[in-house]
Amino acid sequence: MGYELKMRVWRGDQSGGDLGDYTVEVSEGEVVLDALHRLQATQAGDLAVRWNCKAGKCGSCSAEINGRPRLLCMTRLSDFEPTETITVTPMRSFPVIRDLVTDVSYNYEKARELPGVELGPRDPDGKRRMMQVDVERGQEFRKCIECFLCQNTCHVVRDHEDNKPAFAGPRFFLRYAELDMHPLDTRDRRSAARETAGLGMCNITKCCTEVCPEGIRITDNAIIPMKERIVDRKYDPLVWLGAKIGLRNKDDDGRTEA
Repeated sequence: MGYELKMRVWRGDQSGGDLGDYTVEVSEGEVVLDALHRLQATQAGDLAVRWNCKAGKCGSCSAEINGRPRLLCMTRLSDFEPTETITVTPMRSFPVIRDLVTDVSYNYEKARELPGVELGPRDPDGKRRMMQVDVERGQEFRKCIECFLCQNTCHVVRDHEDNKPAFAGPRFFLRYAELDMHPLDTRDRRSAARETAGLGMCNITKCCTEVCPEGIRITDNAIIPMKERIVDRKYDPLVWLGAKIGLRNKDDDGRTEA
């Protein structure tokens, strides 16, 4: 059964904008992206909205719905009362290009800063082997669809734009953890996570976990374990004592570190 949906959609570009009021005919079982497509087709042909798969797997249609970071294609209209006005705005942590489309290139810049995989030598028969339990440990992290909702909701950059140069954000802490827990990887990323990615700036509020559409436990399974590894390196009294007597660690850049 169809009904008239009231919507407020942000319209504008990098120079500024405002919310526009619309009424759109919608049908039972539809999602917010359907309503926006119908709005494009009937009233606002120039509305800019990024999307691709409409199946919650490409991560393209990230936006904020009634102030909450969500995927447009995975947010059902049935989640709201038929009389409720749905407000759709672009992700707040990234610069607006136009309407609901934002410039997420910050994330790709941070991806380039991340030290890549470094494999050890092969076994004598030329193969590499690892235990299934080790494979499964990082499987959860590979579910990430790079929607960047976790990046958008993280208050370290959401409320403090000047933190961006020194802070990689939860999506890339997830990647640091995935690589660091890989059974065949030999690179030590602890110093990079602390110094380059700014892991210490995260105060584990779990807001990133709450908005992840894949249900990845970013804070519990990636960020906290990485913080523990860094603390072991930097503040463990046995490591400190070893440094004092000449047993020094080498970080991921090959530098000697106390």
